This record gives sequence, C-alpha cells and structure tokens, in this order.
Amino acid sequence: MNRAVFPGSFDPITLGHSDIIERGSKLFDELIIAIGINADKKYMFSLEQRKQFIEEAFKDNPKIKVVTYSGLTIDFCKENDVDYILRGLRNPADFEFEKAIAHTNRHLSSIETVFLLTAARTSYISSSIVRDVIRNNGDYTKLVPKSVIVNKK
Repeated sequence: MNRAVFPGSFDPITLGHSDIIERGSKLFDELIIAIGINADKKYMFSLEQRKQFIEEAFKDNPKIKVVTYSGLTIDFCKENDVDYILRGLRNPADFEFEKAIAHTNRHLSSIETVFLLTAARTSYISSSIVRDVIRNNGDYTKLVPKSVIVNKK
C-alpha cells in the first residue's frame, strides 16, 4: 500500500492545503494528514480545533486520515509504515526551504518527499496570512474550507 503523510501545523487549514490534500489523495492509497505538535509555537486555533477543521473538510474521503504527532516527521513515518512525505510548493522560497528538509530527511532515512505545486488560484494563501486577516476582522472566507468558517473562534 502506498501511504503518504502530509505534515503541518494547519493553523488553520487553507484552500491551498486542501488543494494539495485532494490532489495527493488521488496519488496514494492512504494520505495521513499529520498535525505536528510544537510546544514552542503559539497557535491561533487549538490542536482539537485544527483536527476538527480537517476531519470535517475531508469526512467524505475514506483515503484521508487525520492524526496528531510530535517529534520528527521521519520518526512518525517509520512508526506508521509510511514511505512518502507529501509537501506543497507555492513559490521559489518554499522550494528552497522544503528542499533542505527533504535532503535532510532522505539523508536520515529512506523516506521520499513528493512535491506538488499549488494551484495558481491558491498559491498566494498561507496560514499566516489567514491568521492576520482573522485578527484584523477581515473576510477570510475565500481563503479557507467551510469547516473553518463554521468553527471560527
């Protein structure tokens, strides 16, 4: 079985993430959305809210599983018999950052990283932009799945 993990903080999940998840789920038998826990990071949404946003958005796709994890992504992959890490690329800066991580992961393990380019219509969206729009009471509804809109803080 071809299994991939799509790791991230998803604070919150965006339409860009959703695009990668939908397309990635067609490439793999199972796609695990792994919400990383980083004690040093301050989140806008709780871990439970972020997990709920994603589960609700993909409740009709049986190939998608949502979990939380801490530690190295490659350790999570090894513990869960996952051979691929899926990542989305929005721009050249994303590529340079993700390339360094992919090389490190490949050096430390046999896990391959698969990159998908985000769709042009969502390539400008990031969770940090969405959080800024929300903080400033802007209309964030065109940037996130409906599950985030319904469940906003």
